[in-house]
Amino acid sequence: MKYTQEEIQSIKSVYLFDALEDAQFNKVISSGHKVELSPKQTLFEAGQQADNFYLLNKGQIKLFGISADGDEKVLEIIRPGDTFAEAIMFMNKSIYPVYAQAIERSELSSFNMKTFVSVLHESPETCFHLLASMSRLLRARVEDINNLSLHNATYRLVVFLLEQLPEEALQLSAIHLSTPKSVIASRLSIQPETFSRILKRLSKQGLIEVSNNDVSLLDVAGLKRLL
Repeated sequence: MKYTQEEIQSIKSVYLFDALEDAQFNKVISSGHKVELSPKQTLFEAGQQADNFYLLNKGQIKLFGISADGDEKVLEIIRPGDTFAEAIMFMNKSIYPVYAQAIERSELSSFNMKTFVSVLHESPETCFHLLASMSRLLRARVEDINNLSLHNATYRLVVFLLEQLPEEALQLSAIHLSTPKSVIASRLSIQPETFSRILKRLSKQGLIEVSNNDVSLLDVAGLKRLL
């Protein structure tokens, strides 16, 4: 399936492709193709040969590992506009280290890793542009690690809820959590039972209101004070 002009412009805005010149971009996108996944369909498994990286256009993907006891641990929730598996291009072993599975019906763009790397080999300047973009993302990941390791469960959940707000949000804001609560809890390293208790406590404090997967933030200022 070919990309529409609108889809091409959307891909160009992603940090991996923003650093590329037109000729380089055309070479990379020519290696791409669209992928459609049904809910709970697996995209790749841990240990599988890695030939492609991905850009999520619609839906949600979870990246997860499986412990020795068989427990699933969600490491990342991929949302539209996010890329994933690109870091493998710069590793010695070209294998996927985690599982990727669709949470809901999803549409992705798949790109060949070797083609992208060949473009980087041709242009040191493009490499430096890409490094600058990746450094900005790394700082965001460091903040995620701090949230997971240094702060308690309530802190992590409140940060997550506030991050769902659009920048122009008013004090009273409704959030629809399309991601299952169990997946969010796993991503935040919170036991599902603890996750539910925190939501109930925040509700009793008048900070939020919960109805199934719909969450209304009744007191944004109050939630920020918890941080």
